[in-house]
Formats: sequence, structure tokens, C-alpha cells
Amino acid sequence: MKNLKFKFVSLLLISFAVFTSCSDDDNGNTDDGGGQTANFVGAVYAMTNGNGQVDGTNIQGPNSIVAYGRNGDGTLNLIGSFLTQGNGGDYDGGEGLDPLISANAVIKTDDNEQLFAVNAGSNTVTSFNIQDDFSLVLAGTPQPTGAIGPNSIAYKSAPGDGVKGIIYVSDITRSEFLTLGEPQHQGTVTGFWVLTDGSLSPIAGSRRNLANRPSAIQFSPDGNWLVVTSINAGAVALGSGSEDELVVYNVSTDGTLSASQWGAATSTLRGNTEGRNLPSAIGFDIAPGNIVVVTEAREFQPDGTPPAFPALQDGSVSTWQIQADGSLTPMSLDVRTGEGNTGRTACWIGFTPDYSTFFVSNAIDAGIASFNFGGGNINLVDQFAGQGTGTNGADNGPDAFASTDGFIDLWISDDGAYLYQLYGLDGTIGIYRINGQNLEFVGEVSGDLPTTNTQGIVAI
Repeated sequence: MKNLKFKFVSLLLISFAVFTSCSDDDNGNTDDGGGQTANFVGAVYAMTNGNGQVDGTNIQGPNSIVAYGRNGDGTLNLIGSFLTQGNGGDYDGGEGLDPLISANAVIKTDDNEQLFAVNAGSNTVTSFNIQDDFSLVLAGTPQPTGAIGPNSIAYKSAPGDGVKGIIYVSDITRSEFLTLGEPQHQGTVTGFWVLTDGSLSPIAGSRRNLANRPSAIQFSPDGNWLVVTSINAGAVALGSGSEDELVVYNVSTDGTLSASQWGAATSTLRGNTEGRNLPSAIGFDIAPGNIVVVTEAREFQPDGTPPAFPALQDGSVSTWQIQADGSLTPMSLDVRTGEGNTGRTACWIGFTPDYSTFFVSNAIDAGIASFNFGGGNINLVDQFAGQGTGTNGADNGPDAFASTDGFIDLWISDDGAYLYQLYGLDGTIGIYRINGQNLEFVGEVSGDLPTTNTQGIVAI
């Protein structure tokens, strides 16, 4: 649980550390007061998604990435804030929680040399080069995505002449669907070459129109597939009529995708006899063996009508395996993340490096659940492995957004030692030490991020 006294003391210590780190070399490391600098073992990057103020449109102010140095004990010290040269955006009704309804709004390359971020208010994507001191330097100019509201990024290595890899970016919607709102949005995916200097170059002919509003995208470990999850699958207002929770595209050697999806699946169809809300898939990961593990917020109602807060149900996790022909074979479907509506809005996921355990964060109820994982079979271990200030399952409508930390994006450090949880309604990063399938609360960092409308976090 949140400890306000600890938070206040932490803020004082962090402020002191930032003040004393100002030196001639400005290397981003903390000074211990005796002239020695302590090298960070890693870093954490969080996106402001603008300035935290909604101005009556989907566009917010200048977007930036706030960088923290990671110490050996998991604690963080501020390095600085780095402008993306784009604007943030809000596409989730203006309450300030999860403004892009997405995962992977910020990602990094596997070698920790580049960081990519979406600019939802400018319809662009930015590339940074990560420096030795974990500060960021822009790599070229932000690139337009060709649609509206970029919200998720996928990367894969693809070495070639002057090329390091490929990213794809999903957009929330197209202009013809913008004014119709979340239930009717239909987005896109668009590809870019990542050049060896870290800059981006559009892949000709890469754009694909989607039948749904995307929430996250990711390449399979073998690089052959791009998977896209959807937040509004099965919505009766959706003009395409699609009930696909996730779709799979084949990736060609020229960087483009197959002209149409090769596979599609959902765990729960509209009008199901169980009275189960539709999956509202957001975050996911793809484990070795091309096993897709998807979080499901269970917001759209069984008849496909839009979410209504009192009707939200406990979230879930479902798994499928991508086959050689791109089809999806179900493995474990609708494994609940809670009971009695205390595990609603399960939206983000993070795996330990050995893929034996994953953690799922729950936005409204501000909790982190732990699961074990083996060959696609999953089991809930502890619904309350991590817990902040949440709504505790109460059906308190709009008031919920004033009484919860709003746990959104999470990321596990490369060494698997720490989990970093972004609080979407508190401008805070929670720090947890990972001990098997358990989490030990270490502390929090506040004061550097907007208290609303943040999105995206990455840890190295």
C-alpha cells in the first residue's frame, strides 16, 4: 500500500540527489557528496504524453520522455526530461486515465541503443538514441504515421545495408472515424526502417487499414508475424462488424505486411450465453514458441454496447499459439484476474526474463496480479501481488477516477530484478522488487510527471 510519509521523504532525497548531480560533465550520474559518482546499472523512461492538460480537443502540449537512472537497489534518480518534438494526445474521454488506451506507447531496442515514442497529438513517431549515461538524443526528425493518434510501437531487428531494424506503429483511427468515438474507431498500422544512426525512414506500401481500434502491436519472437490487439472488438457500433480480439499479419522480407490478416481470434463472442463482457484486449506479450498472452479488460458489454462503469467485470488473460499458416490455436481462455469485480480493467503485462512468471496491472483497482506460465497454460498466483490506492471493487462511477492511483503501463528491468509501475492518475512510478512470483514494494518516485494523461514506460 502507498506510504505517504515514505513518498514525502523519498521526494526530498530525490530532489537532493538531482541538485547535487549538477556538475561540469553533466553525465547524469549521482554525486555521493564526496566527489565520486555512482554509475547507474540501468534506466527507466516514462512519457508525459503532453503537459497533462486537456484543452477540449484530442491534442495536448509538447510531449517529452522523463529519464531516470536506475540504482542497484532499484531506486531511481532523475536524469532529465527530453522533448520528442511532438505533442501528446487524449483519446479516452478526458478523465486522464490511460489516454491512448494502449500498451507499448514507448519501447526500446533489444540492445538498449534506441528508444521510440508516439506523439498522439501530432500523429508522429520519434526515435531517440540512448547515450552511455542513459540520457537521450533525438535521432532524426519525427516521422508522420499517416493516420490519427499513434498509440503503440513494435520493433524487430532486421540488419541490412544501412538498416538496423523495423518498427511498426499503430494509429487509433482514421479521419473518417474520428468523431464517432471509441466504439466506432478503425485504425491503421504503418512501418518504418530503423537506420543504423537510429533515424526512421518510411517503408513504402506498408500501411494497412484495420477493422478495429488497435490497442497494442508486437512482432513475434521469430520476426515472421505482427500481432495487433483491439479494444473495441464486437462493438455493435463498429461499422466493420469485426469481433476479432487479435489479428496476425505475415511480415515480408521487404518490410511490408501481408495484404490482409492471416489469422484472427477472440476469447468471447458477442451474445455469449455466459453473460461475459467482451474481451477489450489491451496489453500483450509473445512468449517463446509464438504463444500470445493477452490481457482483457472486459469492458464492452455482452451485447456489444459501450462500457458502463457499473457493468465492468473482472478482467482476464487468454493465450493462443501462432501456427505456421498464421492461424491462432486457443490454449487458455478467459483466466480471471480477480473475483467479485475486484480485478477489473486488467490491461498491461510484463514477463520475467525466463518467461516463468508474468504480472498484470489493473487500472481502476490499482493492483498487480501475478501468474505462472508454462507452455501456454496459465494460473493466477496472487491477485494482490502489488497493491496501490484503488477503488476496491466499488461501483462508484466517475468518482472512481478521483479515488485511485490508476495503475497503467508497467515494465520489468532487463535483469528481471525490478518491476516499475506507472500510476496514471498520480504522476508516480512505483518500484517493486521481484522475488519469484511475489513483489516486494521498494518505494515511489513522484514530482517529475503530470498527474494525469501520462502513458508509456520502459525499463533497462
